[in-house]
Amino acid sequence: MRAVTLPEFGDESVLTLAEVPDPQPGSGEVVIDVAAAGVNRADLLQRQGHYPPPKGESDIPGLEVSGTISAVGDDVDGWSAGAEVCAVLAGGGYAEKVAVPAGQLLPVPSGVSLIDAAGLPEVACTVWSNIVMTAHLQEGEVFLQHGGSSGIGTMSIQVARALGARVAVTAGSAEKLERCRELGAEILIDYKQQDFVEQIKDAADGRGADVILDVIGAKYLARNVSALAPDGRLVIIGMQGGAKAELNIGALLAKRGSVIATSLRGRDKADKERIVAEVRKHLWPLIESGQMKPVIDRTMPLDQVADAHRLLNDSTHIGKVLLTV
Repeated sequence: MRAVTLPEFGDESVLTLAEVPDPQPGSGEVVIDVAAAGVNRADLLQRQGHYPPPKGESDIPGLEVSGTISAVGDDVDGWSAGAEVCAVLAGGGYAEKVAVPAGQLLPVPSGVSLIDAAGLPEVACTVWSNIVMTAHLQEGEVFLQHGGSSGIGTMSIQVARALGARVAVTAGSAEKLERCRELGAEILIDYKQQDFVEQIKDAADGRGADVILDVIGAKYLARNVSALAPDGRLVIIGMQGGAKAELNIGALLAKRGSVIATSLRGRDKADKERIVAEVRKHLWPLIESGQMKPVIDRTMPLDQVADAHRLLNDSTHIGKVLLTV
């Protein structure tokens, strides 16, 4: 099969389309004939040598796909060849086929195309596991999402609104902020022109945000703590702004705040299966009813993977970028 390989680490030019052996389903696994794969910032980090796959997992990039089951391994219940599915992966998505533990499969929601479904698994599982299962966002609370127009951001806006929270976002242009507003964001902050700490406090009667989902990391740590409401929860899931920063424990103690760092890729299979089951139970009905939707910026063929990485790196997209196989 064709797959994107990484003979070395570096810029987009190292992404190499090559012939590799077809995967075989192990016990508890299925093989998916891939229709499309989502492009995520984690893939960019892996390409640069900063985010290796967990031990024993495929070193082919790609953390989510959609497609059709073509083979079923032993000890798999509830899935059969021919089913249209999408899946969250530890790696291997940039390929014509991928083997996936059955517990990480989701059916393609009714009303969503097979291609667009590739833009759902990673963001849905990341958002639900962090703002609901970890941060316990409640109705009436204020939720702040950095990078509101990203794949994660466009999903978190919709989830937070469905939970009854007030949604604030940061983004870098009027166009991006308008798209966030259309999805349900109420407090719109241009981080290039405005101080998000001041803006979120002004909008929340001086309290700040109850939950912040942050993809920036070190660069925003101190200001995120300042932006927290009493008993607020800061969940960090990215390091676009660096990995090391100084934390003022006194400021955190004064707010009884929490700083939590999580990742999805490195979780064990049982944990991922639990998250996928929660997403299927709580989010899939909202997607199938039309209350929520995947936001797709564009699709590109697999042989244009380097251009897809450049697009993500330049942050000119809104929503998800997909590779069609």
